[in-house]
Amino acid sequence: MGIPSEMRDIWIKHREALVIASPAEEQKVLRARNCTQEGVRAGFKAASIACVASAVPTLVAVRAIPWAKANLNYTAQALIISAASVAAYFITADKTILECARRNAQFQETMRRQSN
Repeated sequence: MGIPSEMRDIWIKHREALVIASPAEEQKVLRARNCTQEGVRAGFKAASIACVASAVPTLVAVRAIPWAKANLNYTAQALIISAASVAAYFITADKTILECARRNAQFQETMRRQSN
């Protein structure tokens, strides 16, 4: 199911006809995209580090500690490692995007003051 391609094209043309972006608006969109990309890159780096940082102790514990050996099966091990990675990704991406948005807001304020 989905929208037929002809109908989708009509909606896209109709929406584009109503919205004419100004250069300032295009700059805002470009800066927002850059913030998102920066957040994704930082999140991926943090998730990679968290994956290694949680995998090593988890796998060592499963082989060395009797309780962990008895109670943590492969699914539990994978869940521990992936939970740490996912948390690191989202926390870092969120912080990075918010920091970038603050920088953009300060830039906008500076530009507004200079124009007045």
